[in-house]
Amino acid sequence: MAGDGGFTSMAGPKAEGAAPEVGIGMLGYAFMGKAHSNAFKTLPYMMYPPVAIPKLVAICGRNEAAVAEAARRYGYASHTTDWHQLVEDDRIGLFDNGGSNDIHAEPCIAAAQAGKAVLCEKPLARTAEEAHAMLEAVEKAGVKHMVAFNYRFVPAIVQARRLIESGALGRIFHWRASYLQEWIIDPQFPRIWRLDKALAGSGALGDLASHILDLARFLVGEPRQIMAITKTFVPERPLPDGSGVGQVDVDDAIISLIEFENGAIGTLEASRFCHGRKNHNTFEINAEKGSLRFNLERLNELEVFWAEEEPKETRGFHNVLVSEPYHPYWSNWWPSAHMLGWEHTFVHEFHHFLDAIVNDRPVAPYGATFEDGYRNAVICDAILASSESRRAVDIRY
Repeated sequence: MAGDGGFTSMAGPKAEGAAPEVGIGMLGYAFMGKAHSNAFKTLPYMMYPPVAIPKLVAICGRNEAAVAEAARRYGYASHTTDWHQLVEDDRIGLFDNGGSNDIHAEPCIAAAQAGKAVLCEKPLARTAEEAHAMLEAVEKAGVKHMVAFNYRFVPAIVQARRLIESGALGRIFHWRASYLQEWIIDPQFPRIWRLDKALAGSGALGDLASHILDLARFLVGEPRQIMAITKTFVPERPLPDGSGVGQVDVDDAIISLIEFENGAIGTLEASRFCHGRKNHNTFEINAEKGSLRFNLERLNELEVFWAEEEPKETRGFHNVLVSEPYHPYWSNWWPSAHMLGWEHTFVHEFHHFLDAIVNDRPVAPYGATFEDGYRNAVICDAILASSESRRAVDIRY
């Protein structure tokens, strides 16, 4: 599919012979470490023939017993509790940072300075200033870099981008998106790292809203101005070690209004206080010639409305099952309507990044670079500034 709508080649590496190996050094062994490792192991036999073979060299985490078990479970050759050892290991060509937000900047900068390609989980950093330092480091080192905004690699979302790029929708008028979950609504839920500003940077903003901000830029364009409200509903929570209570100094929810440079307007909502919402990431785009709707909880579907469809008596939203061989990435998977899941987005994402590394292809525009991560952080900072000042804030990169 090389040259087709920005997709990376599915035909294997340019060089003749076996696909090259790329050594993987993974920082983080929990949620994202598990998701990323699964994708690296699945990629060679599903994105076939592979552009590269990920070799699981080493995994790092703070807890010796837990990271040792993760290494055995996921298949890494070794483990460590010191991320510096990953940076210094010449067998590692790709440094994958799936750690908490407070350990994104320093290890990624060091890995770039050591000449390694760098993949970092979202949000790229706790602040725009921190993200800018990371961007400067990878650009100075001349290494490939990507932020793991994996929803860019949902086939239905890629299909939406294709439709927009083709001009089929015409001028875009509206973007409205929400990302809703429920998992911290219990006031007795402990004050984990995601509720600590020093570690997380922000709350629902960085955890959830950063995803839909990235999709807004990916599908609609650059924001020009933003206005927002943030809210913390539970200001104190029990500490995880049972020693007392701690202050929650991040947002539990945000609501925002956006004006885009192309004249479109939009809304964003993110909250972890929504009973019944498990991973409810949705967006709707209204445009000159039609509309698109998407819901991550039904990620193989894209709802499409065409304004001039005939006969008009039956005009309405079509629920398109994005599961055919001609849809993005599906030629590598199953027969029609044998559904894909959340974990497959990482397979597509890492295939794209490995292709960029071994075949020197651009990561953008389909992959999110550290430039995208920095711009996302600028918008997140603007949301916090707007909420504090109760005024609209211009976006300046």
